Amino acid sequence: MFERNHRVPAFLTAAALALLAMLGGCRLGPPYHAPAPPAVTAPNYKESTVNFQDTDGWKVASPQDAMLKGKWWEVFGDPELNALEDQLNINNQNLKEYFENYMAARATIAEARSLYWPTITGNPSWNRSKSSGTLSNSAQANPGKQSTIWNMPIDVSWTPDLWGKIRNEVREAQYASQVSAADLENEKLTEQASLAEYFFEIRGQDMLQQILNQTVAADQKSVDYTQAQYDTGVGDRISVVEAKTTLESAQAAATNVGLLRAQYQHAIAVLIGKIPTDFSVSVKPMVFTPPSIPTGVPSQLVERRPDIAAAERTLAEENAVIGVGYGAFFPQVTISTNGGFESSGLTSLFTWPSRVWSIGPSISQVIFDGWLYQAELHQYEAQYNADLATYRQTVLTAFQQVEDSMVATRTYSQQILHQQDAVKDAQEYLNLETVRYNTGVDPYVDVMIAETTLLSNEETLNALQVEEMTSAVELVQTLGGGWDRSQLPTPAQVGAKTTKADYTRQH
Repeated sequence: MFERNHRVPAFLTAAALALLAMLGGCRLGPPYHAPAPPAVTAPNYKESTVNFQDTDGWKVASPQDAMLKGKWWEVFGDPELNALEDQLNINNQNLKEYFENYMAARATIAEARSLYWPTITGNPSWNRSKSSGTLSNSAQANPGKQSTIWNMPIDVSWTPDLWGKIRNEVREAQYASQVSAADLENEKLTEQASLAEYFFEIRGQDMLQQILNQTVAADQKSVDYTQAQYDTGVGDRISVVEAKTTLESAQAAATNVGLLRAQYQHAIAVLIGKIPTDFSVSVKPMVFTPPSIPTGVPSQLVERRPDIAAAERTLAEENAVIGVGYGAFFPQVTISTNGGFESSGLTSLFTWPSRVWSIGPSISQVIFDGWLYQAELHQYEAQYNADLATYRQTVLTAFQQVEDSMVATRTYSQQILHQQDAVKDAQEYLNLETVRYNTGVDPYVDVMIAETTLLSNEETLNALQVEEMTSAVELVQTLGGGWDRSQLPTPAQVGAKTTKADYTRQH
C-alpha cells in the first residue's frame, strides 16, 4: 500500500513535467544582442570645432543646448512654412502608404500568434440515399431501402510549439513591424525636409525675381538715356544697341525665373496632398539666415536616426528567422481529435448514443531532404551578416552626412560674407563707370560690363543664401529631426490589438 501511494505521485509528477515541456517547449536559435555601433571618442563633431572656431559666419549651437524635438521646422521661424508642414503630416499620400504598410506589418503579428492555438473546424452534413431494389438479398441486405444520415462533426488539430518555431515567427513579425514603424518615421522626415527645401528654393526664386526686375528697370533707363543721347546727336548708335542687348538679356532671365518657382510650388502642392492648380505660395523674397542648430554630441546620433533604428531592427528580425531555421530540423508533433454526433434522425442527433469521436497524435520528421534545411540555415545566417554590414554602413554614412551638412552650412555662410562685399564693390564699380560714361570718358560698353558684373554677383549671393538654408535643413535631417529612439514602439506595442485611435493619431 505504501509503495503504491509512493509511485502514483511520481507518475503524476513525470506526466506534469512532460506536459509542461510540451506546452512550454524550448526556443532554438542564437540569442539576439544589438550590435555595438562604431566607437565614438570625440566629444564633439569635427566640423563644429575645426577651422571655423574663431571665424565669422554660421555657428552650431552648444552641445549642451536642448535637442530639437517634435516640429523641428519651427526653428526657422516662418509661420507659412509651419502651416505647410502641418498639412503635409496630415495629407501626404506617401506617408499614408507607409502608415498602411506599418498597419499591415502589425497584422502579421496576429497571424503568427494564431498558430499558438488549435484549429477547430465544423463540417455539418445531411445525406439521403436509396439502395437499388434489383439487387439480390445476397448482394444487399435491404434492397430498395431509403436511409438518412445526419452528421455534426467537429475536428480539432493542434501543433504545440515544442521548438520555439512559432515564437520565433512571432518575434520576426514584431521586429518587422518595428522596422516598418522606423521606415514610416524616416519617410516622414524625408518628406518634411523636402518641403522645407522647396520652400526656401521658392523664397530664393522670389529674391532672384526681385533682383532681375530691378535690373530690368535700370536697364530700361539706360536704353532710354542712350536713345535720347543718340536722338540728340550726342551719343552713337552702338551704345543704344548695347543697352538694348543688356535689357533684353535681363528680360529673358527675369521671365525664366517663373519656371523653377512654379515647379517648386507644384512639388509642395503634391507633398501636402493638393492639386497644383488649386495651390500657391505667397511671393516673398528671401530674408532668411539659418538659426544655430543644436547638434548634440556624436554619441547621441545613433539614437536619433530612424534609418539606423530600422537597420538595427532588421538585424533582430533576421536573428529570429535563424531561429525558425533551426526549428526545421526537429520533429513536428500534431495532436488531432474529432468528435460530434451522427444519427439517421434529426430528433436523435444530439443524444448520447449518437456521439462519435477519435483522437490521436502524429509525428512528422524529415529523414532526408537533400540538405535543404542546412542550405536554408546558411542562407539565413549569411543574410544576417549582410544586414549587420548594412547597419554598420548606415551608422558610418549618418556621421558622414552630419559632418558634410555642417561644413556646407558653415562654408556657405562664410562665402556669403565675401560675396556681400563683392556685391557692394560691384555696385560701386557700376556707379563710377556710369559717371565716366555720362561725362564722356568711357564708352557705354564699360557700363554694360559693370552692370553684368553687378548682376552676376547678386545672383551668386542669392544662390549662396539658398544653398545655406537648404544645407541647414539637410543638417536637421541628418541629425534625425525631432525624432529619437524612445519614440519607436516596443514589440509589445506593435503586437497590441489595433484600434480606431491608431488611425486617428495618423490621420
